[in-house]
Amino acid sequence: MDISVPNQQQQFIKMTEHSIPKLILSLSIPTVVSMLSTSIYNMADTFFVSKLGTSATAAVGIVFSIMAIIQAIGFTLGMGAGSIISRLLGQQDRDSACITASTAFFSAIGAGVVIAIGGQIWIEPLMQLLGATDTVLPYATSYATYIFWGAPFICASFVMNNILRSEGKAAFSMIALTSGGVINILLDPFFIFVLDLGTAGAAIATLISQFIGFCIFIQFFLRKKSIVHLSYKYISPRFRVYRSILSNGFPSLCRQGLASISTVLLNVQAAAFGDAAIAGMSIVTRIVMMVASVMIGVGQGFTPVAGYNYGAKNYKRVRKAYWFTMFLGFCFLSVSAITLYIFAPQLIAFFRDDLAVITTGTRALRFQAITLPLHAIIVSTNMLMQSTGKIKQATFLACNRQGVFLLPLLAILPSLLGLTGVEIAQAGADFFSCLMAIPYIIWFMKRW
Repeated sequence: MDISVPNQQQQFIKMTEHSIPKLILSLSIPTVVSMLSTSIYNMADTFFVSKLGTSATAAVGIVFSIMAIIQAIGFTLGMGAGSIISRLLGQQDRDSACITASTAFFSAIGAGVVIAIGGQIWIEPLMQLLGATDTVLPYATSYATYIFWGAPFICASFVMNNILRSEGKAAFSMIALTSGGVINILLDPFFIFVLDLGTAGAAIATLISQFIGFCIFIQFFLRKKSIVHLSYKYISPRFRVYRSILSNGFPSLCRQGLASISTVLLNVQAAAFGDAAIAGMSIVTRIVMMVASVMIGVGQGFTPVAGYNYGAKNYKRVRKAYWFTMFLGFCFLSVSAITLYIFAPQLIAFFRDDLAVITTGTRALRFQAITLPLHAIIVSTNMLMQSTGKIKQATFLACNRQGVFLLPLLAILPSLLGLTGVEIAQAGADFFSCLMAIPYIIWFMKRW
């Protein structure tokens, strides 16, 4: 007897009938923990590498855009498959869900191998293109070498993470991601300082932790703890399956891909003001991402609820889930914003005790803290559109912050305001993205 069949029915009842606040909180808590663990071990790299100097700290910021590209591939396939799977399970079509999951998983591994090989071949030109100065280049190259080798595991892990979340089993994802994060934090000082490997040591620690996380993820599927199964037998030869996954994941590609491009432009613009400016903006990006990851985690806890109930045509629960998610996120981000604004100098100094870095970082962090609560509206609305299959709307909203608004602001403001233009660009993008999201949520609520 396949134990997944009764599990599927139990999960359907849970997702379509249980209390919305309790359901979203139960799904969000492990997802938030997972997101925080990922952010924390990224922060750990920044913290330990910063002890090697300002140029080494800047190198982490340069390679961060490479990580964003790898994550963009994983998010595209993972979120695309996850969005489809949650709706298919809402329709109680498990076989189609298995086909979607397996196709996305093996595609992610293939894409990761291509990235790994291409990255090793063109590593130095890539680092220069991403904004590495002559002093930063050696550190960035050492760090990126091992990050590229981890691409297949990172991409595939993102897919498995989203498959489990789409089933409403975020706790399994939490175990895998948190384990990898803890291992990375423990290994960082050992490889960097004890073995004296510098920035390469931080990257090796990340590579090992990502591989271990991948192994933990895959064993959930091998032991059939999931409703959806992964097997090469389920890989679809039909183009429409790939098109469906990619079209549903396209908003994530836009969001993550444009995040990578904007990070590159941010580094290039900051480089004109020296390594300290790159380092300061790199630290701020990591801090804000850690706080914002909580909102993303809450949003990812919301998406399977929206997908299941939208698939089951229970639109009232979809609306109720959206408003609860947005309110919860706004409250958390408001408290976080006040904290970041007050303690901005101390937070930057914790990573790098360099006056120029602290000055740049403090100003940039305070600007972003002002608009941080707006992420609740931006993320919740984008997640709603993507989880319910509103691909065009989700894609446009995903493009707003990192593309439509941030790229022009980064291109224009530094020439007008100097370094201040670099520091305020992201806050400006948050404000305009929030304004753009409001008409879409009004449209959705009126129509459904």
